[in-house]
Order: sequence, then structure tokens, then C-alpha cells
Amino acid sequence: MSDPTTAAHGVVLRPGPDGRVSSTRIGQDVVADAARAYDPALADRISRLSKWRRDYVEAYRDLLTVAASDPVAGADMSRAGAQSLISHAGFSGAEGVTSIAEAFAEQNDPGYDTLTVRGVAMRERDLSVPYRGRRLFGDDLRHQLRTWVDAGIAEPSFAAAVELVMDNPDWLDLSDVDVAVLGAGAEMGPTRSLLRWGARVHAVDLPRPAVWERLIATARATAGTLHLPVERGTIPDFLRDGAVLEDDDDAAAAELAGADLLGRAPQVRTWLARLGRPMVVGNYTYADGSTHVRLSLATDAIMTDIAESFPGSTMAYLATPTDVFMVPMEAVEESRRRWAHRGAGRIMQAPLRLARQFAPNYPDVVTMTSGRQVGVNDSLVPQQGPNYALAKRFQRWRATTLREAGHRVSLNIAPATRTASVVKNRALAAAYAGAGRFGVEVFEPATSTTLMAALLVHDLRNPDAPADPRVPLDHPLDLFIQGANHGGLWRVAYAPRSVLGVAALLGMFESRA
Repeated sequence: MSDPTTAAHGVVLRPGPDGRVSSTRIGQDVVADAARAYDPALADRISRLSKWRRDYVEAYRDLLTVAASDPVAGADMSRAGAQSLISHAGFSGAEGVTSIAEAFAEQNDPGYDTLTVRGVAMRERDLSVPYRGRRLFGDDLRHQLRTWVDAGIAEPSFAAAVELVMDNPDWLDLSDVDVAVLGAGAEMGPTRSLLRWGARVHAVDLPRPAVWERLIATARATAGTLHLPVERGTIPDFLRDGAVLEDDDDAAAAELAGADLLGRAPQVRTWLARLGRPMVVGNYTYADGSTHVRLSLATDAIMTDIAESFPGSTMAYLATPTDVFMVPMEAVEESRRRWAHRGAGRIMQAPLRLARQFAPNYPDVVTMTSGRQVGVNDSLVPQQGPNYALAKRFQRWRATTLREAGHRVSLNIAPATRTASVVKNRALAAAYAGAGRFGVEVFEPATSTTLMAALLVHDLRNPDAPADPRVPLDHPLDLFIQGANHGGLWRVAYAPRSVLGVAALLGMFESRA
């Protein structure tokens, strides 16, 4: 994660011609560069937008619409967008700012020693998911999966993937898997589930004792192994490097553990490379504002280096459902069916559509060069801002390019979830509270993280998973369709943003009830 005290060091965004660093300017330039790879006219239109903090929503929708039209466009625009953002970044060190690649090439000192915590519990052998105060497994979990699909909360491929994990319980034996979790303490991170299934977790998060106390306690109660980075030279003799911690040492270890991804990305890379073998590297980081963009750049530099250095590694990401996605026609048709059967309320809603309220989710579709038709779901939420959109889109671009280069990539859409970063925004918290009125389910973090961890297992173990680059895709963006749990946003009758205000209003009343 990020440390505000190192804001001027490590991975940074470069200043513009006026000497100022503007993530707004950079975001607009990067999206225009992505468009220019296939559609120069769109790029020019994006470049001329006058209020990016407002207009970015339209630009991202137009960008995805063009990318969906042609597999070549999807690949070329992903590559161009990723390269453009990297060109706007650098690494600030003692001798000034260099490129991130140069900083990685020059830094071979690991900078970190390792402490190890081994769990003492038995490995969990069957998949179970916490949900609304219960622990679902077996037939109950299968029934809930079908319920989510029938309600349009998740795509059928999501349920199929989770059920395949249930049908192959040996897949949950992760004792042979090394997983580097970047953002190990994050609410959406899979750390707990991976440890329960016996994985060797190499955890990276800020030096925050409370976070590490929680992670260490979690590891002790599971079958997994937790490896912690500790600043080199700071380990006292009784906590020897590589030693397995005794219970009495946990508090001391929590005070020492942690690594700053922004300021020490090259050292984190070298610490992970100490394994000398393929691994899974997952990005579960989050920060506010432009720091989120910087974090995405820092984690990307680590992940791409590991992918290239250790063939057979897997790069893992979580996509947010509040973005723009190419979606299958089945979702479009279900949404249109719901629009046609929305009942007597349509009469009262008609005047509001002049103010872009209660608009249909899919007024039109995209026809690819192959003749295949798809929809474009625009669930961007302006309250999350252009930096959030850029950080998450960069991860999708990089996932596309890494898979194209022959690397295994697990990228799954996580449902809308009541994380701390969401509920601290009063408008978003209210909208989430009222979302159920429109067919959207908002999940609790424990449910989301367990389900997403199960999808990661599916992507690692199933040879037919789209995560495997040998599995052909009709379009690069199909990677994001398979296994999607969007919480209902793809199949609701209304364009999500057109009912956001109403959902927030209803949510405010419900929260007071």
C-alpha cells in the first residue's frame, strides 16, 4: 500500500510543461493516446474535452465502445494506453527522477529480510462462503449460486467456475502455491482464504502494526504459511531472518513488518524474486486520489518484472463493477426484457427521462467486425473520480497485454462491496443502501473476498480457464466477461448512473429507518 510520508519519493507522476503534476491532465492524455492507436478522430475529440473531471465518464465509454468493435482495437488500445501511462511516470530517488525501468535495473539489493509464521490448523478441504450470517457450503452454496444467476446478480460462468472448484476439492490444496499479495491487509484481499487453503503467502503492506497483528493472528489459525518483509538490518537476534516465529514473538514482529510499495518497489520486487520460481502475484491495493494511480504503476512494475523473470507465473487482479465493460448479448436481452416489464412505474418515470433519469441500460449495441453483437455497460460512478477510473483501467490494459504476451492472467470482476473506502463516501454509501430497489446486490467484504479467492483457484487449476493464454478468445475483452459477478449492474433495466441519485435518496431513508 502507500505511505503519505513518501509521497515525493519512489513511483511518481511526472510534471507537465508548466512544472506542475496534474493527474487530471495525465489521465486525459493517456486515454487520448489509447484511442489514437485505433481511432485518431476519437483521440482528437477526447483531447479537446474541457472539463475532464466531468467528461472522463463519456470518454471512457467511447473508448470501450471502439475497443469492443474489433479485437485488433481492443489489443492495440490496451497496449497504447498502458505504455502512455508508464511514459508519464518515473521513479524519484536520491539522485533525481529516472524511469521506473531504470530504477528496477539499478536496484538488486533486496532491502528486506523475511520472517515466517506457520499456521497450526488443518487445511479446509471444502469450499464454504460466509453470507448473511451463515456459512454456505455444499447444496446450500449451490442453491445460492443459482439464485444469484437467476436474479441477474452474476453471470452463469461465475456460478460454473465456483461449482467447478466445489466439484474438485483437491484444487483447494494450495500448499504447492506461492502467492505474493500486494495489499495483503486490504479488505478485498484474498489473504485469509489463501491461508485457510494452505498457501504460502508472501504479504506486502505498509508498516502498520495493527494490520500485521491481524495477519499474523489469521495465519496462526490456518494451515498456511505467512512470509513477512522486514527492513534489512532491523531484525533482533531472537527474530532471526527466516526463522519461524513463536507465539511470543508476534507482537515484536508486527512492529517490524511491512514494505512501502511506492517508495521501495524495486526492493519489493527483489524480495519476491528471492523465491527463484514461478509464483502468483496479485494486486489488491487501493488509495485515494492520484496515489491510487501511482500504486497501480508500482505494482505493475513488480508484476511485469516477475512475469518476465519467472515464466509460468500468474498475475492476478480484481476489476471493479463500477466501470465500462463489453457484455454478452444475453445480458443485454435480459436487461431489455426487464425494461419492457417494468410495470406501472414507467408512466411516472417518463418525464424524468428528459433529465437522463430512468434511462434504459442498453439503448444500442455494438456490432464487431466479425458480425458478433455485444453490449456496452456503463456503470462508472462519478463520485469515484477520474483517478480511480484510470488506475483500474490501467490494470485491465496490463492484464490484456500480459495475456497477449503469453502469461497466465486472472482478472475477475468483484461485486459492489461495502468496504471502508466506499462507506466513508456518504453519497456512495447511500446509493449502495438503496441499490437493492433496482436489482443490484451489494456484498459484504467477507463474502466477496471468499468468492474472488475461489475464482482465483479456478483460474490457477482449470486448464480451460480463460486465464490460460492458450485458451482462445474471440476478443481480448472476453477475459473480463468470464466469471463476472457484477452484482446485477449488467442486467438491470436502467442505466446504473441514471438511477444513482434515486438509489441514494432511497438509501438515506432506509438507513434512518
